[in-house]
Amino acid sequence: MSDEPPSPGRSPALDVAIQTQGGPWHDRLPDAEPLVRSAALAAWAGLPAAVRPDAPAELSVVLSDDAAVRVLNRDFRGRDKPTNVLSFANLDDAVAPHAPDEPVLLGDVVLALETVLREASEQGKAPGDHLSHLTVHGVLHLLGYDHGADAEAETMEALERRVLAGLGIADPYAAETLSDGSAAPIAAGGAA
Repeated sequence: MSDEPPSPGRSPALDVAIQTQGGPWHDRLPDAEPLVRSAALAAWAGLPAAVRPDAPAELSVVLSDDAAVRVLNRDFRGRDKPTNVLSFANLDDAVAPHAPDEPVLLGDVVLALETVLREASEQGKAPGDHLSHLTVHGVLHLLGYDHGADAEAETMEALERRVLAGLGIADPYAAETLSDGSAAPIAAGGAA
């Protein structure tokens, strides 16, 4: 993490810790860690100033597999199936007080390799682009964004589109047609 105080008009520093705890991430997506780091930092930088803590922050990203994510999804969300991304926020309010000289601990984002790869294939997306999208989606959940109501979803998706465009990634919510002629699913479903 940077020891420098943030400059006026710049985001406070974000430290992104990445762990691989399941699945052959390095074999299937060898650039997963730099993609996740870049997407998390882009999401942080793209946040409106009123949402972002005015202090350095930390978050953890866990690269996992369907089996482990299924257990988390069952235990914490009551859904006994794997999902693409889960977010476990440490804060109820992004500007909550924290210990002086300590970073704000945002929480954890957990990604499931098999689901990420399957969805990318089904949706005709590059796996790295889909991973980046889900990382941005998960980080936004840590800062209080949600998609339970239409207005919330529109706000969250607009921010995702803007952040991803800055990374050179196409709109993940644009309707796509699959090879069988059906419409591809467009939501980053399952994020908590």
